[in-house]
Amino acid sequence: MCRVTPGPRCCPPVAALLLLCCGAPPCLAVCPAPCLCAVDVISCGGSNLSAVPSDLPSSGTRLDLSHNLLRAVTRDWTPRPWDRLTSLVLNRNLIGLIHADAFNATPRLLHLDLSSNQLTVLNASVFAALTDLEELLVFDNRLVQVVPGAFRGLHRLHRLYLSGNKFKAFPLETLGGPGGVPDLTFLDLSYNNISVVPVQSLLTFGRRGWIYVQQNPLVCDCGVSALLQYWTWKQYRPLVDFRGEFPCREPPPISRGGVTDLQSYQVEPGRWLSVPCPGLAAAAANQGQVVFWVTPRAVVNSSSGGPTDRTVVLSNGTLVIRGALVEDGGTYGCVAARGGHFDPPTPIEVNVVVGNISAAAVSGSTRGSEPFNTAFTTLVTCGVSITLVLLYLYLTPCRYGGGSGCGGQVVVLCSDPEDKESGKRRSNGKRVAFSEPQVDDPEPCGPKTPGQGQGQGQGQGQGQGHGTTDGILKNGNGDKSDGID
Repeated sequence: MCRVTPGPRCCPPVAALLLLCCGAPPCLAVCPAPCLCAVDVISCGGSNLSAVPSDLPSSGTRLDLSHNLLRAVTRDWTPRPWDRLTSLVLNRNLIGLIHADAFNATPRLLHLDLSSNQLTVLNASVFAALTDLEELLVFDNRLVQVVPGAFRGLHRLHRLYLSGNKFKAFPLETLGGPGGVPDLTFLDLSYNNISVVPVQSLLTFGRRGWIYVQQNPLVCDCGVSALLQYWTWKQYRPLVDFRGEFPCREPPPISRGGVTDLQSYQVEPGRWLSVPCPGLAAAAANQGQVVFWVTPRAVVNSSSGGPTDRTVVLSNGTLVIRGALVEDGGTYGCVAARGGHFDPPTPIEVNVVVGNISAAAVSGSTRGSEPFNTAFTTLVTCGVSITLVLLYLYLTPCRYGGGSGCGGQVVVLCSDPEDKESGKRRSNGKRVAFSEPQVDDPEPCGPKTPGQGQGQGQGQGQGQGHGTTDGILKNGNGDKSDGID
């Protein structure tokens, strides 16, 4: 039984007595002295801790252990599981080792901060239990290697921060593939020692998210120059925001142009199409550089491709589509180091239309015309519908009530002459009446006395000074009279 004395490790005396009277243990939320505990936040930062306190309440959703002296994250760093913990902050410690399965006790983590520590390698399966993790911060460490499989299982990871480390080789595991991160949309590799980057992989990643590689000693070969030139033309934010932090000479200015300036190529389904690289002169193409094409489906280059591939790039930079399919239509960008051979006003993207060019948008991406076509079709359909309704209402109906067309007029569609003569309307489920407030007075425009119209049922204007209504639609299987029998 807990001591009923005031202090940071137990409940106040009054609260403890109340809990005892209710039959509950008096100390449900014990908070160690160095820490501060709220309902779902536990903060033990800046407490010079060399080990995680063993008596922390495990009901929190955020645990802050930053600015301490922790040296490792072991398998038993906590004696109990944290089923509700979604954020774990371990930055600014001395952590140099993370054991495999160390995060088995925190399977619900969405945010993990390991920044500003002394990690040198990320071993395989260290994050295997964190299948829900969305953000991982490992910047400002001493990482030189990512072992293949270190990110295996992180299928929901969207943001990964690896800047300020010691990487010399590009960690390809971050870009997907076996053991990689398939849904990553933000990757920060700035401020490392990377000199060579996989241009085609960066182009592929850049189609779905942001990748930051500024402040690296990049070798400015033709591939990197082509990449920077293409990103400049596309106004790619990671390059535009840090334009002055790339060691390569800034690429020549390229006219961004507009969608309407893009050249279009049309091909019938099943036929072959050749598209030359726009703005690439023959002299530049003959230098033996690798030319990349960013297609709607993938990124291809002139140094790869076999006889069975449908999309290939020739040595002169020309893109060839073999046996074109409808889904091959879209915007294609040619990525090449044009240098002084580039004509600035020429866009470096083209449109490819597969099928009837008159049915596609030739002034931009084919997908750009879909909203307009849908809206136009909807507008025409609505106009035709309204016209038919008006014709139906004003040309075909027989008017009942005659006279001068006052507000009590009723329009009956194809009423039987016998019903009209007998002063009754017969509703057999096939005739529809659109009625306004009707009057039973023989004179169409005569005033209605308060006593009239009360024979049509209780609760429908009974005792009021105005006429009752039969409703908007009225049908049935029996005979009903409008007035008093």
